[in-house]
Amino acid sequence: MNNQQLLSKIAQVEKEIVEKKQELTELKKSIPQQKVDNYHFLDSTNKNVSLLDLFADKEELIVIQNMGKSCTYCTMWADGFNGIYHHLIDKAAFVVASPDKPEVQDAFASERRWQFPMISTHGTNFKEAFGFEKDGHFHPGVTTFTKDDNDQIYFVADAPFGPGDDFCSVWPLFDLLPSGSHGFHPNRKINKKSDFQLTNNIAIQVTRYPEAVNFYTNILGMTPVDIKEKETKFQIGGQHFYIENSDNQSVFFEFAVKDLDRSKRLLLEHGCEITNKYNEKSMMISDPFGLRFHLFESV
Repeated sequence: MNNQQLLSKIAQVEKEIVEKKQELTELKKSIPQQKVDNYHFLDSTNKNVSLLDLFADKEELIVIQNMGKSCTYCTMWADGFNGIYHHLIDKAAFVVASPDKPEVQDAFASERRWQFPMISTHGTNFKEAFGFEKDGHFHPGVTTFTKDDNDQIYFVADAPFGPGDDFCSVWPLFDLLPSGSHGFHPNRKINKKSDFQLTNNIAIQVTRYPEAVNFYTNILGMTPVDIKEKETKFQIGGQHFYIENSDNQSVFFEFAVKDLDRSKRLLLEHGCEITNKYNEKSMMISDPFGLRFHLFESV
Protein backbone atom coordinates (compact mmCIF):
# COMPACT_ATOMS: atom_id res chain seq x y z
CA MET A 1 0.00 0.00 0.00
CA ASN A 2 1.55 3.30 -1.08
CA ASN A 3 1.43 6.58 0.85
CA GLN A 4 -1.65 7.93 -0.94
CA GLN A 5 -3.53 4.70 -0.34
CA LEU A 6 -2.57 4.80 3.34
CA LEU A 7 -3.85 8.39 3.70
CA SER A 8 -7.07 7.43 1.95
CA LYS A 9 -7.52 4.43 4.24
CA ILE A 10 -6.90 6.59 7.33
CA ALA A 11 -9.52 9.12 6.18
CA GLN A 12 -12.00 6.30 5.56
CA VAL A 13 -11.47 4.77 9.03
CA GLU A 14 -11.73 8.19 10.70
CA LYS A 15 -15.04 8.79 8.93
CA GLU A 16 -16.33 5.37 10.02
CA ILE A 17 -15.36 6.07 13.63
CA VAL A 18 -17.25 9.37 13.63
CA GLU A 19 -20.31 7.67 12.14
CA LYS A 20 -20.16 4.83 14.67
CA LYS A 21 -19.88 7.30 17.55
CA GLN A 22 -22.93 9.15 16.27
CA GLU A 23 -24.81 5.86 15.99
CA LEU A 24 -23.81 4.89 19.55
CA THR A 25 -24.98 8.27 20.86
CA GLU A 26 -28.38 7.87 19.21
CA LEU A 27 -28.74 4.31 20.51
CA LYS A 28 -28.08 5.43 24.08
CA LYS A 29 -30.57 8.26 23.74
CA SER A 30 -33.22 5.81 22.50
CA ILE A 31 -33.18 3.79 25.74
CA PRO A 32 -36.33 4.63 27.76
CA GLN A 33 -35.52 6.88 30.71
CA GLN A 34 -35.64 5.16 34.10
CA LYS A 35 -36.97 6.77 37.27
CA VAL A 36 -34.32 7.28 39.95
CA ASP A 37 -34.59 7.73 43.71
CA ASN A 38 -33.46 11.02 45.21
CA TYR A 39 -30.21 9.75 46.76
CA HIS A 40 -28.63 11.64 49.65
CA PHE A 41 -24.93 12.32 50.11
CA LEU A 42 -22.43 14.47 51.99
CA ASP A 43 -20.58 17.08 49.95
CA SER A 44 -16.90 17.88 50.46
CA THR A 45 -17.80 20.46 53.14
CA ASN A 46 -19.68 17.73 55.08
CA LYS A 47 -23.11 19.15 54.28
CA ASN A 48 -26.11 16.97 53.38
CA VAL A 49 -27.12 17.23 49.71
CA SER A 50 -29.56 15.23 47.62
CA LEU A 51 -29.29 14.13 44.01
CA LEU A 52 -31.97 16.69 43.23
CA ASP A 53 -29.94 19.44 44.91
CA LEU A 54 -27.05 18.71 42.55
CA PHE A 55 -29.10 19.89 39.57
CA ALA A 56 -29.13 23.44 41.00
CA ASP A 57 -30.80 25.55 38.29
CA LYS A 58 -30.21 23.05 35.46
CA GLU A 59 -32.43 20.34 34.00
CA GLU A 60 -29.56 17.95 33.26
CA LEU A 61 -26.81 16.56 35.47
CA ILE A 62 -23.44 14.93 34.78
CA VAL A 63 -22.03 12.76 37.59
CA ILE A 64 -18.43 11.60 37.24
CA GLN A 65 -17.97 8.23 38.91
CA ASN A 66 -14.49 8.75 40.38
CA MET A 67 -12.75 5.93 42.28
CA GLY A 68 -11.18 8.30 44.80
CA LYS A 69 -7.84 9.74 45.81
CA SER A 70 -6.06 6.40 45.66
CA CYS A 71 -6.49 6.16 41.87
CA THR A 72 -3.97 8.24 39.92
CA TYR A 73 -5.83 7.56 36.68
CA CYS A 74 -9.11 8.93 38.08
CA THR A 75 -7.16 11.93 39.34
CA MET A 76 -5.85 12.61 35.83
CA TRP A 77 -9.36 12.37 34.35
CA ALA A 78 -10.61 14.83 36.99
CA ASP A 79 -7.72 17.22 36.25
CA GLY A 80 -8.95 17.31 32.67
CA PHE A 81 -12.54 18.06 33.65
CA ASN A 82 -11.32 20.87 35.89
CA GLY A 83 -9.98 22.80 32.90
CA ILE A 84 -13.31 22.70 31.05
CA TYR A 85 -15.62 22.89 34.06
CA HIS A 86 -16.68 26.47 33.30
CA HIS A 87 -17.78 25.31 29.84
CA LEU A 88 -19.60 22.22 31.11
CA ILE A 89 -21.80 24.11 33.57
CA ASP A 90 -23.08 26.37 30.79
CA LYS A 91 -24.94 23.29 29.56
CA ALA A 92 -25.56 21.05 32.58
CA ALA A 93 -24.85 20.66 36.28
CA PHE A 94 -21.62 18.76 36.96
CA VAL A 95 -20.32 16.94 40.04
CA VAL A 96 -17.59 14.42 40.83
CA ALA A 97 -18.62 11.51 43.08
CA SER A 98 -16.04 9.43 44.93
CA PRO A 99 -16.15 6.97 47.85
CA ASP A 100 -13.68 9.09 49.84
CA LYS A 101 -14.96 10.76 53.00
CA PRO A 102 -15.74 14.51 52.76
CA GLU A 103 -12.65 15.66 54.67
CA VAL A 104 -10.41 13.65 52.34
CA GLN A 105 -12.21 15.07 49.29
CA ASP A 106 -11.91 18.64 50.54
CA ALA A 107 -8.18 18.42 51.22
CA PHE A 108 -7.43 16.60 47.98
CA ALA A 109 -9.55 18.94 45.85
CA SER A 110 -7.70 21.92 47.34
CA GLU A 111 -4.35 20.27 46.65
CA ARG A 112 -5.37 19.57 43.03
CA ARG A 113 -6.90 23.06 42.68
CA TRP A 114 -10.19 21.53 41.50
CA GLN A 115 -13.10 23.94 41.22
CA PHE A 116 -15.98 21.52 40.57
CA PRO A 117 -18.22 20.30 43.43
CA MET A 118 -17.71 16.85 44.91
CA ILE A 119 -19.96 14.43 46.78
CA SER A 120 -19.03 11.47 48.92
CA THR A 121 -20.86 8.22 48.15
CA HIS A 122 -19.40 6.65 51.31
CA GLY A 123 -22.14 4.69 53.11
CA THR A 124 -24.54 4.74 50.12
CA ASN A 125 -25.33 2.21 47.39
CA PHE A 126 -25.31 4.88 44.68
CA LYS A 127 -22.30 3.53 42.78
CA GLU A 128 -23.49 -0.06 43.08
CA ALA A 129 -26.97 0.87 41.81
CA PHE A 130 -25.53 2.35 38.62
CA GLY A 131 -22.93 -0.37 37.99
CA PHE A 132 -19.81 1.44 39.19
CA GLU A 133 -19.27 -0.76 42.24
CA LYS A 134 -19.15 -4.52 41.75
CA ASP A 135 -18.16 -7.08 44.37
CA GLY A 136 -16.70 -4.35 46.56
CA HIS A 137 -14.55 -2.89 43.77
CA PHE A 138 -15.11 0.57 42.31
CA HIS A 139 -15.03 1.36 38.60
CA PRO A 140 -14.65 4.74 36.87
CA GLY A 141 -17.08 6.31 34.45
CA VAL A 142 -19.87 8.82 34.04
CA THR A 143 -23.63 8.79 34.61
CA THR A 144 -26.09 11.39 33.34
CA PHE A 145 -29.51 12.33 34.66
CA THR A 146 -32.40 14.63 33.84
CA LYS A 147 -35.41 15.84 35.82
CA ASP A 148 -38.95 16.90 34.94
CA ASP A 149 -41.11 19.78 36.15
CA ASN A 150 -42.24 17.68 39.12
CA ASP A 151 -38.64 17.10 40.22
CA GLN A 152 -38.75 13.42 39.28
CA ILE A 153 -35.22 12.31 38.40
CA TYR A 154 -34.45 10.00 35.47
CA PHE A 155 -31.33 8.08 34.51
CA VAL A 156 -30.30 8.90 30.93
CA ALA A 157 -27.01 7.21 29.99
CA ASP A 158 -23.60 6.12 31.21
CA ALA A 159 -20.14 5.23 29.93
CA PRO A 160 -17.04 3.60 31.42
CA PHE A 161 -13.65 5.35 31.67
CA GLY A 162 -10.34 3.79 30.67
CA PRO A 163 -7.17 4.40 28.66
CA GLY A 164 -8.09 5.30 25.09
CA ASP A 165 -11.60 6.56 25.84
CA ASP A 166 -13.13 9.85 24.71
CA PHE A 167 -13.10 11.45 28.16
CA CYS A 168 -9.38 12.10 28.67
CA SER A 169 -7.39 13.98 26.02
CA VAL A 170 -4.07 12.42 27.06
CA TRP A 171 -4.65 9.14 25.22
CA PRO A 172 -5.57 10.34 21.70
CA LEU A 173 -2.68 12.82 21.86
CA PHE A 174 -0.26 10.05 22.86
CA ASP A 175 -1.63 7.94 20.00
CA LEU A 176 -0.14 10.49 17.60
CA LEU A 177 3.37 9.91 18.99
CA PRO A 178 5.68 7.17 17.66
CA SER A 179 5.82 5.57 21.12
CA GLY A 180 2.09 5.90 21.78
CA SER A 181 1.19 5.64 25.47
CA HIS A 182 3.77 2.91 26.13
CA GLY A 183 5.35 3.24 29.57
CA PHE A 184 3.08 6.09 30.70
CA HIS A 185 1.54 6.15 34.17
CA PRO A 186 -0.09 9.26 35.66
CA ASN A 187 1.95 11.14 38.25
CA ARG A 188 -0.19 12.79 40.91
CA LYS A 189 2.46 15.37 41.78
CA ILE A 190 1.81 18.81 40.25
CA ASN A 191 4.89 20.70 41.46
CA LYS A 192 7.65 18.45 40.15
CA LYS A 193 10.40 20.65 41.63
CA SER A 194 9.56 20.24 45.32
CA ASP A 195 7.22 18.61 47.82
CA PHE A 196 5.24 21.83 48.37
CA GLN A 197 1.92 21.79 46.51
CA LEU A 198 0.13 25.16 46.43
CA THR A 199 -3.59 24.72 47.07
CA ASN A 200 -6.44 26.92 45.86
CA ASN A 201 -7.13 28.27 49.38
CA ILE A 202 -6.31 31.85 50.33
CA ALA A 203 -7.30 33.37 53.69
CA ILE A 204 -7.77 37.14 54.00
CA GLN A 205 -8.27 38.92 57.32
CA VAL A 206 -10.58 41.92 56.95
CA THR A 207 -12.09 44.68 59.05
CA ARG A 208 -15.79 45.62 58.78
CA TYR A 209 -16.55 41.98 58.09
CA PRO A 210 -20.25 42.31 57.06
CA GLU A 211 -19.39 45.06 54.57
CA ALA A 212 -16.49 42.98 53.23
CA VAL A 213 -18.74 39.96 52.67
CA ASN A 214 -21.21 42.15 50.80
CA PHE A 215 -18.41 43.66 48.69
CA TYR A 216 -16.90 40.31 47.68
CA THR A 217 -20.35 38.92 46.89
CA ASN A 218 -22.01 41.79 45.03
CA ILE A 219 -19.11 43.83 43.64
CA LEU A 220 -16.39 41.28 42.84
CA GLY A 221 -18.92 38.53 42.06
CA MET A 222 -17.56 35.82 44.35
CA THR A 223 -19.90 32.98 45.29
CA PRO A 224 -20.42 32.39 49.05
CA VAL A 225 -19.96 28.68 49.75
CA ASP A 226 -20.01 28.56 53.54
CA ILE A 227 -21.11 31.56 55.64
CA LYS A 228 -20.23 31.68 59.33
CA GLU A 229 -20.34 34.36 62.00
CA LYS A 230 -16.67 35.31 61.69
CA GLU A 231 -15.58 33.63 58.45
CA THR A 232 -17.04 33.14 54.97
CA LYS A 233 -15.69 30.83 52.30
CA PHE A 234 -15.99 32.21 48.76
CA GLN A 235 -15.28 30.66 45.38
CA ILE A 236 -14.33 32.42 42.17
CA GLY A 237 -12.61 30.98 39.12
CA GLY A 238 -11.57 27.85 40.99
CA GLN A 239 -9.96 29.85 43.80
CA HIS A 240 -11.24 29.66 47.39
CA PHE A 241 -11.08 32.80 49.52
CA TYR A 242 -11.64 32.56 53.26
CA ILE A 243 -12.67 36.02 54.48
CA GLU A 244 -12.00 36.25 58.22
CA ASN A 245 -13.10 38.97 60.64
CA SER A 246 -9.85 40.34 62.12
CA ASP A 247 -7.99 43.57 62.77
CA ASN A 248 -4.69 42.06 61.59
CA GLN A 249 -5.48 42.29 57.85
CA SER A 250 -2.99 39.60 56.81
CA VAL A 251 -3.12 37.32 53.75
CA PHE A 252 -2.34 33.60 54.02
CA PHE A 253 -1.71 31.03 51.31
CA GLU A 254 -1.65 27.25 51.75
CA PHE A 255 0.71 24.40 50.88
CA ALA A 256 0.11 20.65 51.09
CA VAL A 257 3.03 18.28 51.70
CA LYS A 258 3.42 14.52 51.95
CA ASP A 259 5.81 14.58 54.94
CA LEU A 260 5.11 17.51 57.24
CA ASP A 261 7.94 16.76 59.69
CA ARG A 262 10.55 16.79 56.92
CA SER A 263 9.09 19.93 55.34
CA LYS A 264 8.88 21.69 58.71
CA ARG A 265 12.56 20.97 59.44
CA LEU A 266 13.54 22.34 56.03
CA LEU A 267 11.58 25.55 56.57
CA LEU A 268 12.92 26.12 60.09
CA GLU A 269 16.48 25.62 58.86
CA HIS A 270 15.91 28.47 56.40
CA GLY A 271 14.59 31.04 58.85
CA CYS A 272 10.85 30.32 58.88
CA GLU A 273 8.78 30.51 62.06
CA ILE A 274 5.78 28.52 63.27
CA THR A 275 3.18 31.15 64.23
CA ASN A 276 0.34 28.79 65.14
CA LYS A 277 0.25 25.03 65.55
CA TYR A 278 -3.16 23.38 65.25
CA ASN A 279 -1.90 19.81 65.56
CA GLU A 280 1.00 17.62 64.44
CA LYS A 281 -0.22 17.71 60.84
CA SER A 282 -1.36 21.35 60.51
CA MET A 283 0.33 24.69 61.32
CA MET A 284 0.76 28.31 60.25
CA ILE A 285 4.18 29.39 58.94
CA SER A 286 5.81 32.78 58.39
CA ASP A 287 8.91 32.97 56.17
CA PRO A 288 11.66 35.65 56.50
CA PHE A 289 10.48 37.49 53.38
CA GLY A 290 6.83 38.24 54.09
CA LEU A 291 4.92 35.13 52.93
CA ARG A 292 2.54 33.59 55.46
CA PHE A 293 0.89 30.27 54.82
CA HIS A 294 -0.92 27.27 56.22
CA LEU A 295 1.07 24.04 55.92
CA PHE A 296 -0.64 20.67 56.23
CA GLU A 297 0.13 17.04 55.52
CA SER A 298 -1.99 15.46 52.81
CA VAL A 299 -4.41 12.82 54.05
